[in-house]
Amino acid sequence: MDVSEIIIPGDTPGTEWRLPVLRFKGGDPKAPKTYIQAALHAGELPGTVLLHFLCERLRQAENQGEIAGDITIVPQANPIGAAQSHFGELQGRFDLGSRTNFNRDFPLISLADRPTLIKNLDDYPATDRLKRQLLHLALGADLVLDLHCDDESLQYAYIDEAFWPEAADLAAALDMEAVLLSDGESSAFEEAVGFAWKYEVPDERLFELPGRLSVTVELRGKRDVDPVLAKKDADGLWRFLAARGIVSDEKPAATAFSGPAVPLDNVEIIRAPEGGAVLFHRNIGERIAEGDLLATIITRPGQPGGSIELTAPQDGLILTRTSDRLVRRRGDLMKIACDEPSKASRKAGTLEN
Repeated sequence: MDVSEIIIPGDTPGTEWRLPVLRFKGGDPKAPKTYIQAALHAGELPGTVLLHFLCERLRQAENQGEIAGDITIVPQANPIGAAQSHFGELQGRFDLGSRTNFNRDFPLISLADRPTLIKNLDDYPATDRLKRQLLHLALGADLVLDLHCDDESLQYAYIDEAFWPEAADLAAALDMEAVLLSDGESSAFEEAVGFAWKYEVPDERLFELPGRLSVTVELRGKRDVDPVLAKKDADGLWRFLAARGIVSDEKPAATAFSGPAVPLDNVEIIRAPEGGAVLFHRNIGERIAEGDLLATIITRPGQPGGSIELTAPQDGLILTRTSDRLVRRRGDLMKIACDEPSKASRKAGTLEN
């Protein structure tokens, strides 16, 4: 395993950020190249611990000459966010300087323009330098996995329709309970990778990308940083790499993905109509029917009519739930994967900022 660091100078004198990059050299130049990163949202750590255990296995495989395709791993992809703390609370999702989500505003370029990402880096602030370095690394691979987590959540993934259903093998290997299919038209990291591939030939869009994959994996919730789960997920990712011919192993018996795969338009986001204390009546992983009571918001404690009941707009599977119990007006409470499109109006693209 080769370990190197990318140095990202800070925007003020005397500061810099170090981005560790782990590389495993494959023995077959024709095998797919893989890039995996975790903790782009710096407080989302299930992927970081997964990669810790995966790298143990990869080092053993490397010593035995059992790695076919090059593998690049960035286990902590956001040192800038990891250093942001406000009154003792980590602020790893948004850059405090620009107020921008660390997983948005990645450059949308053609693959042919990959070298330009790391030219004239001094012209950009530190967060943009970080994003350009990460995207440059990823575009050297065929398979790209961006490991995240939600709040309280099932295991699921965001996958561009251009990679589906070929990507069902990843969903099965990681025991995902749902897949959300997108059109790949935002500036999030995995969609910026897909954009570069789709427009590999400038002004010509490809709608199918066989042999390639760029995906955001949501590894349950923020509190699911657990050795048993991390080892289980590392084993699942190993099975995926083996099935794709990237590591040498007895290929496990193929398992089918059995969860729902629904467009983003079919995701109901339950929001608080007013602020208050939330009481949940249903949990993640439960299947609910239209009209089921989901939550009660206590808006004016002790007063007549001081609570609001929220019911399910249609049948579906509860994917996520907020861990907060004091919620703000229009705050997200739940995501529900449904068979039919939501009737709620919202902006096109990603589900949230």
